[in-house]
Amino acid sequence: MNYPSELKYTKDDEWLKIEGDTGVVGITDYAQNALGDIVFVELPKVGAEITAGKPFGTVESVKAVSELFAPASGTVAAINEELANTPEKVNQDPYGAWMIKIKLKDKGEAGKLMSSADYEKYAAERG
Repeated sequence: MNYPSELKYTKDDEWLKIEGDTGVVGITDYAQNALGDIVFVELPKVGAEITAGKPFGTVESVKAVSELFAPASGTVAAINEELANTPEKVNQDPYGAWMIKIKLKDKGEAGKLMSSADYEKYAAERG
């Protein structure tokens, strides 16, 4: 499994990349692997307010439908519209196939998330 060190991670298997006052969000390699073949991604509309720890969308795979949880609070600035037609890109490249970009309310929230080493340990404990 691959967990880039420049990202922060949640216990719900989302990742967050801070770019200035914007947060880029997606799901981890562990999550896409556990889900199996992803067939649909439902994302919020641009302008939607999201809250850290609360659902903001869903990912549907051949196995299950899973909620996506916000790693930080803010306003949705962009969605990856490519995923509407090619959701399998999340399986192919979970860190390149970002889901949403948010204008962060408080960059300090990222400090509450796990480092790549901590997330790797957390993922290994779950199998």
